[in-house]
Amino acid sequence: MKLRILKFGMNLWPPFLGAGIRVRHIGADFREVVVSMKLRWYNRNYVGTHFGGSLAAMTDPFYMLMLIHILGNEYTVWDKTSTMDFIAPGRGTVTARFRLNDDQIAEIKNKTADGNAYFPALSVDIVNESGEVVARVEKKLYVRKKQS
Repeated sequence: MKLRILKFGMNLWPPFLGAGIRVRHIGADFREVVVSMKLRWYNRNYVGTHFGGSLAAMTDPFYMLMLIHILGNEYTVWDKTSTMDFIAPGRGTVTARFRLNDDQIAEIKNKTADGNAYFPALSVDIVNESGEVVARVEKKLYVRKKQS
């Protein structure tokens, strides 16, 4: 799928559109994705900060999608678990930057080469406009090389 179409479609996806989540950047090699969310009346909680469910939604599919595109059709990739540590109140615009490097991808390929499932844990910080961490999210994925 072309990057522009994927980005456009994700920005129109109802859970993202409804929460005000915007996909800002998808790297041509799918090794980086940047997502942001402005604080609006419809995504703030009772005390006037970002709603935790919206913060969780902005981190949900990205590592899975990145690995699907990087590894290709030879692999099955699923989100398995997610944990979120709320560190500070989220106000203003918050941003999450997802990155995968060569070592991480090589480790995933190595651990799945024999056909066994591997469960990499990948983390991402959600930061405010000052770069302060608002929440830290750890995603555990399921990755397995498909049997031929």
